[in-house]
Amino acid sequence: MARRSDHSREELYELAMQAARRIVEVDGFRGLTARNVADAIGYSPGTLYNVFENLDDMIVHLNGRTLDELHAALAFASLKGDPTSDIRLLLDVYLGYLEKHPHLWKMLFEFSLPDGRELPDWYELKVSKVLGLVEKALAPLFTADEVQEKRNAASVLWAGLHGICSLSDTGKLQVVTTQSVPDMAESLTTNFIAGLSAIRKEH
Repeated sequence: MARRSDHSREELYELAMQAARRIVEVDGFRGLTARNVADAIGYSPGTLYNVFENLDDMIVHLNGRTLDELHAALAFASLKGDPTSDIRLLLDVYLGYLEKHPHLWKMLFEFSLPDGRELPDWYELKVSKVLGLVEKALAPLFTADEVQEKRNAASVLWAGLHGICSLSDTGKLQVVTTQSVPDMAESLTTNFIAGLSAIRKEH
């Protein structure tokens, strides 16, 4: 196993990120500790704190990578300019990522910093980039100057889809419906866009 002097700070960061991801993918983020990350890369936990402020900081960085992956997957989708079909396409990609990486997705949405601490600006930018793809799909329903309205609609739709996925993840979705997550999500998006389209036509 490599000694402490064998890796630069940047290399240690990359090793830690890769190890943390593997641990989360197998055990979930509740099983992630500085100790098991350090053990996985052959260093002491104290060495990790030369790279990260603490475990929370490591999780924020790992979540940032998950956002980058999600953005890349969604950005690969070829949008056609029809809000209904484009949102369904993004939905398929989103659900596909969730199915493939359930623990990373869960950590992304369930982890929160302690009271008094805020997420860094670079992290908020990554979130905005993901939501920006939803905004792009909804863009034909809005005029060029309705930037905030479009952003609000994207956030509401995203939150609704997350709610369905979260209820399913906790086993509570079946309490209110026998529909599957894809069926529920498609119903939400179809009705949301239909309602939004109707409202837009009235103005």
